[in-house]
Amino acid sequence: MMPLPKGRPTFCAVDLYPLRHNFREVRRKVGPGVKILSVIKANAYGHGALQVARVLEKEGSDGFGVATLEEAIELRRGEVRSPILVLAGIYPEQVDDLLKHHLTPVIGELEVMRKLESAAQRRGAKLDFHLKIDTGMGRIGFLPDERRSWLPEIAKLKALKLEGILSIFSHADSPEGSYTQNQLKTFKRLIDNIGGEGFHPPLIHVANSAAVITLPASYFTMVRPGLMLYGAYPAPEMTSQVVLKPALSWKTQILQLKTLPKGSSVSYGRSFVTQRESLIATLPLGYADGYHRLLSNRGAVLVRGKRAPVAGRICMDLTMVDVTDIGGVEQGDEVVLLGRQGAETISADEMARWAETISYEIFTSISSRVPRIHYSSEEE
Repeated sequence: MMPLPKGRPTFCAVDLYPLRHNFREVRRKVGPGVKILSVIKANAYGHGALQVARVLEKEGSDGFGVATLEEAIELRRGEVRSPILVLAGIYPEQVDDLLKHHLTPVIGELEVMRKLESAAQRRGAKLDFHLKIDTGMGRIGFLPDERRSWLPEIAKLKALKLEGILSIFSHADSPEGSYTQNQLKTFKRLIDNIGGEGFHPPLIHVANSAAVITLPASYFTMVRPGLMLYGAYPAPEMTSQVVLKPALSWKTQILQLKTLPKGSSVSYGRSFVTQRESLIATLPLGYADGYHRLLSNRGAVLVRGKRAPVAGRICMDLTMVDVTDIGGVEQGDEVVLLGRQGAETISADEMARWAETISYEIFTSISSRVPRIHYSSEEE
């Protein structure tokens, strides 16, 4: 049973059962011979990194991917023991924390690699790392065509050990497109080239959620699912290829109800003016909670199983919705911003369309002042 928070009734309910289900779908897709690095950066896409890691560790995740050293340390302090890969860059002065917490950095340029090598040597320590290859993202990583300049440097390493090699698809929602196929060919060619020179890292990975679903040729020895673990699809056409269950619902309650006469303005800027006598509900959340201001006069919420449109501009701490056409609404009624209520559902993808963004940002924008309540709708 899900425990409800005390005080302000705005919270995210995170169901752990769908997380387990979605992980098992990844395992079903890739088979038993491919490792799974579960990506739980950005607080597990807003779902609560430590709680998600604990669940997926029990499910058999072979490791976790985070963006920053700080995210990794949070997991270690929460007694997560699986390998943790720091994906989004590392700094030489962080070497002591890398060693202390048994973390694996991703290295994408020579200067950082040299400094980490020197720092580890001075400490008499060994440090595994993964090599980032830029196959077309134009972000961080070594360029394949310049391997004659960086590959000999790797051969000289004594304290650092090449455990893995990775790249990232830049057209993440279209893994079957020509650009993605060219990236994959470039990556495969590089793997063959460095293999011919004696480099055989055991962990080779490029597949994100979209590639896990649609591109088995990209599995190699490990995959990196992220979004799909949380029950969202990278693209609508992928719904027929895998069954995912959303894990997060965002809820609140009506703070105040007010009947306004025709011609009344609601919120800042008078962007919404009632065209009739209207019943307006004020909700205790706003853009400081991560409810995007772009949802003003565009979005909707669920009240008593029906859609209520956002009325006026979303404020920092409060949001108004028009419930005139919903019968029997009362102060304290449950409001669903994201998720299901009755027969109606508001998905992260739908909310993202309203806010002119992507589901990733919807999830990760939910701020820390919104508590996450973890529960399991189906006990194992």
